[in-house]
Amino acid sequence: MMSPWWSQLGSDPGFHRPCALRLICRPDAAATTSIANRASSDLIGAWHRGPLAVLSRPPGWRAPSAHYEKEMAVPTIAQLEPVRVTVGVDTHKDAHVAVAMDQLGRHLDENTIPTTPRGYRDLLAWAESHGEVQAWGIEGTGSYGAGLSRFLRGADQAVIEINRPDRKARRLKGKSDPVDAEAAARAVLSGEASALPKSADSQVEMIRALRAARSSAIKARTQAINALKALVVTAPADLREQLRALSSTQLVRTCARLRPGDIIGPLAATKLALRSLAGRYEALAAEIRILDPELLRITTEAAPGLVELFGVGTEVAGTLLVTAGDNSERLRSDAAFAHLCGVSPIDASSGKTVRHRLNRGGDRQANAALYRIVIVRLCYDAKTKEYAERRTTEGKSKAEIIRCLKRYVAREVFAVLVASRQKKLADAA
Repeated sequence: MMSPWWSQLGSDPGFHRPCALRLICRPDAAATTSIANRASSDLIGAWHRGPLAVLSRPPGWRAPSAHYEKEMAVPTIAQLEPVRVTVGVDTHKDAHVAVAMDQLGRHLDENTIPTTPRGYRDLLAWAESHGEVQAWGIEGTGSYGAGLSRFLRGADQAVIEINRPDRKARRLKGKSDPVDAEAAARAVLSGEASALPKSADSQVEMIRALRAARSSAIKARTQAINALKALVVTAPADLREQLRALSSTQLVRTCARLRPGDIIGPLAATKLALRSLAGRYEALAAEIRILDPELLRITTEAAPGLVELFGVGTEVAGTLLVTAGDNSERLRSDAAFAHLCGVSPIDASSGKTVRHRLNRGGDRQANAALYRIVIVRLCYDAKTKEYAERRTTEGKSKAEIIRCLKRYVAREVFAVLVASRQKKLADAA
């Protein structure tokens, strides 16, 4: 049995490589025959007649050492920096869908968890298993995502509030929970989303909860008195004549004392309905009387300087505090607060036209609160009246003057919020 050809080359490295090159680049018989056949059909002489020198070695060439190859090795990105993970979460009532992405925007994994404390812990462990968690982008941090946001902040995680994707993006890319979660992660990676969520862990969260109960009680009380008055209009003649001239307070008291007796006719049924509506009105009024003193106390403790402003009452102060949140430091400037309240003018210039348009975004409840402050000051504050007169002589309309005043009031309110926060920090220190 013949020995293989490479065993005859010896042990000299300088001899091995040239021989190997000659063996690799040497054309065999089949290749030579193929070249001859092609040459016979090559009419313009474009085909190369001889063998091609594929590899070559300059004179005096020597193989690089292992130390040289180690020095010239190019490190990869994976060796330079670890994987930094950004997680986007699409929140729902019973389940959250999360998508993890690295710092280059590559999709790593997706996960679905239940909205329970154990699910939150599993989600954090899942995210940390992919690398160093850089930030979380969560939709609905003030509603379905409030529990997860609170848990992550307690675990010293960076949480960014994500707004709902615009309609154009949804039409182009479709709508699903993983798609929304990935969009949330990309919004954080690109820097498009940078707003910090409300902490909801102190007095402002207490005000928000009490105001929710109070506003629903007021709405239900209004519905009850409207239904009561409408029922009086269609009541039997004798009962209608007895109740139609009464005021709202007197009507409620009278209807609450009605005795329908046995429900055997329209008159008895109407009396029972009127008494039920009057009792509902009185119960809701009692709820409001319980909530109002607590709201006044907590609002005064949270921002005493805000309640002292001209034209600011408990309801207006509570609305503005809820808009700012417990962590009002998330608002970088008075311009940011004005934009959040929807009172900052929006630039609408084009070409030689320089103008600004009305801001129809922002928190409309805060916008309405600022409007009420301005209206009160226009009626009773001397400085505001002088300002309105001066701007009227300049050609401004009443609506434009109110818009300017709302912007000034937003700056004043923001200064009070900053002062209140600094006072709290000084007291805590």
